[in-house]
Amino acid sequence: MKALQGIEGRVEWSEHPTPACGQGQVRIRVAAAGLNRADLLQRAGLYPPPAGVTQVLGLECAGVISEVGGDGPWRVGDRVCALLAGGGIAEEVVVDARHVLPVPQGLSLVEAAVLLEVYTTAWLNLYQLGGLKPREKVLLHAGASGVGSAAIQLCRAFDNPCWVSVGSAQRLAYCESLGAQGGVLRGEGLEALRDFAPFDVILDPVGAKYAALNLQLLRQDGRLVVIGLMGGRKAELDLALLLGKRIQLIGSTLRTRDDDFKAQLLAQMREKLWPLFADGRLSPRLEFSFPIGDVEAAFATLESNTVAGKVALLIDPGL
Repeated sequence: MKALQGIEGRVEWSEHPTPACGQGQVRIRVAAAGLNRADLLQRAGLYPPPAGVTQVLGLECAGVISEVGGDGPWRVGDRVCALLAGGGIAEEVVVDARHVLPVPQGLSLVEAAVLLEVYTTAWLNLYQLGGLKPREKVLLHAGASGVGSAAIQLCRAFDNPCWVSVGSAQRLAYCESLGAQGGVLRGEGLEALRDFAPFDVILDPVGAKYAALNLQLLRQDGRLVVIGLMGGRKAELDLALLLGKRIQLIGSTLRTRDDDFKAQLLAQMREKLWPLFADGRLSPRLEFSFPIGDVEAAFATLESNTVAGKVALLIDPGL
């Protein structure tokens, strides 16, 4: 089979061994795969896959099941999407059957390919780790990103007013169209966020650059969930704010979670979120689709930081 690997800062679509399908697994013929910032980092050699995970890029995909290992709910021909620790940008992928969900009613395989990484990340960090309750206020940094787009829609669906920081007026308007109450442009400074504070939960993929201000913007018993380090890894913090406000500082990554954790997370997603895709309250926010032959253009587009929503790679559009 052909698969995509990051090699010395570039990507290569080349032949790889076809993985075996074992007990409790399914094989998927991949129609499309989501492209994520983690793939950019792995290509650059900055985010190696967990031990034992393939070097092939891709944390999410959608397609048609072609083989089932053992008993279970899945059948050959089922249209599904999958959450992966790697390997999704390939003609075939083998995955734990518990990490697969049916394509939501009304969505195409390409749209389904860009759902799981961002919605699992948003749901896990806002509602499980962040413990959001109805009417609690949220701040989303990088609000127009794939995770931000998913998070805004979740906040709207579960009655959590949210605000964003973004890079342009156009991206702010995009976030407001999804349900954000408002926000600020990072180029004009983040101090204006004080006008909307205090927040109960802040979801932050930036890290060090925003850390000190985040503590100031949180209310008593607030939760700061850090999911990325785009703005650096080392920060000087006033721990008196952390103690005085009883702030919870939570670091979170999904890729390295164990199989049982991911299975439980996906089961909860199917129960609570999949009906919201069927009735239109949640959507994939797919902005760009590139044929696998244009993979360098897809990477450049995501790397430009101008994408509002998600980017997909088309591997077998005929499925």
